[in-house]
Amino acid sequence: MAKKISFEDKLEELENIVKSLESGDASLDESLKNFGHGVDLYKDCKKYLTEVEKKVTLLTKDLEEKDFE
Repeated sequence: MAKKISFEDKLEELENIVKSLESGDASLDESLKNFGHGVDLYKDCKKYLTEVEKKVTLLTKDLEEKDFE
């Protein structure tokens, strides 16, 4: 079973990929591979943040409803 990587670790890895791509030191093939992995990391992070936002919205809504009862 694959180890689950935290949001923070994915974000850090994505930041490192961006730095690597910006430096231009990697070969074209390596840059393309890293870019693809970066896109996957971005999608995972965005999905996680969307889920967290929904959860916070639900919790906040629940609190607001309870405040008025």
